[in-house]
Amino acid sequence: MVLSQEEPAAEQERNEAQPPGPAPSDDAPLPGPGPSDVSDVAAEKVEVELTTTGNEPPVPPEGGWGWLVMLAAMWCNGSVFGIQNAYGVLFVSMLEKFGAKDDDNINFKTAWVGSLSMGMIFFCCPIVSVFTDIFGCRRTAVVGAAVGFIGLMSSSFVSSIEPLYLTYGVIFACGCSFAYQPSLVILGHYFKKRLGLVNGIVTAGSSVFTILLPLLLGNLTSTVGLFHTLRILCVFMFVLFLAGFTYRPLVPSTKEKESGDSRSSFFSRRKLSPPKKIFNFALFKETAYAVWAAGIPLALFGYFVPYVHLMNHVKKRFKDVSNKEVLFMCIGITSGVGRLLFGRIADYLPGVKKVYLQVLSFFFIGLMSMMIPLCSAFGALIAVCLVMGLFDGCFISIMAPIAFELVGPQDASQAIGFLLGFMSIPMTVGPPVAGLLHDKLGSYDVAFYLAGIPPFIGGVVLCLIPWIHSKKQKEISKNGGGEKMEKMLENQNSLLSGSSGIFKKESDSII
Repeated sequence: MVLSQEEPAAEQERNEAQPPGPAPSDDAPLPGPGPSDVSDVAAEKVEVELTTTGNEPPVPPEGGWGWLVMLAAMWCNGSVFGIQNAYGVLFVSMLEKFGAKDDDNINFKTAWVGSLSMGMIFFCCPIVSVFTDIFGCRRTAVVGAAVGFIGLMSSSFVSSIEPLYLTYGVIFACGCSFAYQPSLVILGHYFKKRLGLVNGIVTAGSSVFTILLPLLLGNLTSTVGLFHTLRILCVFMFVLFLAGFTYRPLVPSTKEKESGDSRSSFFSRRKLSPPKKIFNFALFKETAYAVWAAGIPLALFGYFVPYVHLMNHVKKRFKDVSNKEVLFMCIGITSGVGRLLFGRIADYLPGVKKVYLQVLSFFFIGLMSMMIPLCSAFGALIAVCLVMGLFDGCFISIMAPIAFELVGPQDASQAIGFLLGFMSIPMTVGPPVAGLLHDKLGSYDVAFYLAGIPPFIGGVVLCLIPWIHSKKQKEISKNGGGEKMEKMLENQNSLLSGSSGIFKKESDSII
């Protein structure tokens, strides 16, 4: 075990604190500690070592192997959210496949498959963050991709809509969640100065897939059918399984720290002790983060509604249009542009002022959702989707940089995990409610109008974060200055008392 760098200084302080006199020989018995004292000293030494190691992460290399990690994370974002964002195509195919068997509230029931899948991806993220901290990004991502492959393959053998709740909505989504979150965390290990740009490139992966997958899925579902389409999508999950092996960790996981082995082997045979802290709820003592974790979910109750119901809305409103998938292509193209553009802009915004970009994005996302039912021409709907995609990319690309700003790199994994977990509730509830409104009212107009309200409310809440954070930083700097002054006074007093003791001993010896 490597000794802590703080130990020589501590030893020097102990030596200075000892009274002058003959130094004890190596053979002479030391008059002090018994067995319990030795164990306490050893435990204290280990705690110092672990604390020092955790507080001093390696400097991100800003490139090198990190570029390959970036490409793997880009594939992860593309395959996971490209499939989720293109669910509107699968939604129509599922209505045609299972609608004859169950026509009662079929929009409501089918919408649950996609919304449950998207919701479970985010719901599992707090648990995934713990697994990421314990086992590392690579193991978590690889196992998650394997589970997602199993869930998607199982979905291609169902005979009714209900089993899809388990295979597609739970198993596939949980696997995607375990594969997705490590792709966000690992980027902070390799990049710091370019983190905003790299996050923009990585999250642009889902934009590229959102552009291509609707056309691919539209052709596949019409030629080979729904089930064979799902089997073809399993290829994407298999590539994701291979991509997870590139997440070579720079910061050791909890189990590697506790075992004293920082080398990154995929399977470790060393017996490892359980972690001391599973869920770091102390994050919510940071007021700015608590407000952020509440404001984002509040804004997302209508976020996923267009991705699920837009295709069916267009099918009924614009019956003469053949290439309806072009709307998802428009969202994907401008979303990719938005991720790159606003990811780069975020690098130039200091600290938590990046939150203002999310406020701006929520304003336009809510406005565009309300404008969808107002479009009487298909060209106008394309324009709405272009603007919506641009600010969708803005919202997504700066989530990780804001988390790093609010809580630091060491707590970013669980900070992102908690946030994504809270996001699962509105993402799951929104589309089924919109489907229920359609089944009762016969159109999606009211659903899209209501979907535009929550982003405005959430944006107002997020405006409080920079003010709260700056106020907290001022208090910390003020208290920090006071603590430094107290420490200086204590050191001066100790020096004076030590000097007076020496003078007293010298005077005693003279007398």
